Amino acid sequence: MEKKTVLKNYGFLAVMLLAMLTGCLFGQLLPKAAEAVKPLGTVFINMMFCVVVPLVFVSIAGAVANMGSLRRAGKIMGVTVAVFVVTGTIAAVLMFVLMKLVPPVLTPWQEIPAGEIGAHASTSEMLVNFFTVEDFAGLLSRKAMLPLIVFSVLFGFAANMAGGAETAVAKWLSGMTEVMLKFVKIITYYAPVAFFAIFANLVATYGPQIAGAYGRALAVYYPLCLVYVFTAFPLFSRFGGGRRGPGVMLRNIGRPALVSLGTCSSVATIPSNLEAAERSGISRDVAEMVIPLGATMHMDGSCFSCVLKVAFVWGVFGQELRWSSLPAVVTVAVLSSVGMSGVPGGGYIGEYIICSLFFPTQMELAFPILVAIGNLVDPPATMINASGDYVISFIVSRFADGKNWLEKALAKE
Repeated sequence: MEKKTVLKNYGFLAVMLLAMLTGCLFGQLLPKAAEAVKPLGTVFINMMFCVVVPLVFVSIAGAVANMGSLRRAGKIMGVTVAVFVVTGTIAAVLMFVLMKLVPPVLTPWQEIPAGEIGAHASTSEMLVNFFTVEDFAGLLSRKAMLPLIVFSVLFGFAANMAGGAETAVAKWLSGMTEVMLKFVKIITYYAPVAFFAIFANLVATYGPQIAGAYGRALAVYYPLCLVYVFTAFPLFSRFGGGRRGPGVMLRNIGRPALVSLGTCSSVATIPSNLEAAERSGISRDVAEMVIPLGATMHMDGSCFSCVLKVAFVWGVFGQELRWSSLPAVVTVAVLSSVGMSGVPGGGYIGEYIICSLFFPTQMELAFPILVAIGNLVDPPATMINASGDYVISFIVSRFADGKNWLEKALAKE
């Protein structure tokens, strides 16, 4: 029985990991062929994006609609957002200190290529677009995840006020959540093929850059992400779930981590995170609020990359990263990360924010550098962002269900 359990939990992960490693080797040896198989990975990502929009709506709205207490819903949301800000701040401060110790650029660049920034919305327009869309059809896009979450939360509150769990709407939302999760399970069987294609193309496309001018920065960033997973994540789960928290977390985080690493999307990782949370004994209402919210607002990996980008470009221009800039850099890292979620590469919104605040007179020179760094660090950054959503649900569970929630959940098994 134990062997079957181990095979069930880790067998598919091993297959996906093997596909990733094989893809990397294929991309290194046959870069032109790797580009040809790229569509096999794009198919998987597109299918996941088609599923997550309705899944986010039914899971969040259903969680709020079926809650016996609106006060509990408000408490979960408040604690969730507060924890996101705290962990993002911790990540930004850690990277700032590391950038002071190991500057990513030692010699200023003599020739810097200029790049086209393109048209961008004003700050007020971006603020409006983060939370709302012009009409209902705009909610049906993965590019409007935060407006969709706001709509889902309000819809859930309305359903709760209209009768809660006993209403047909609340029951339909719960049923649809189950259906969408099964739908995701079907798509996941294709993941090994997709991951082979995705990583083959990544290595074929970015391999030369990794070995070039950006190598020093990546040599700092990638190990930091790995250290963060095996130090901060166990500490967070220990605080949230008690002494058994780290063990439960490490047993279940594998699939969300690999899916996020392969898809470079927190949104596409929502289904895997929900499954991991269910296996960990996390309350359904907690998981269905924390994880979709986290896909848009919890961005520790993006906070890492934001600080790295600022330090890198300052080094390129021959400027020093000063301690006096710590508050500004950390604040921008935490706030701008919200705009980079949900879409691979973040739509370059984060890069534009960084340019407008730190390099307003050098935007055309700084922007292409920031975009290049963003593309190179996107996989591990997304892994920290997305798998961290699952870890944060441990902390929120402590405040929502008591500090012994995990012991009670394991006792029921």
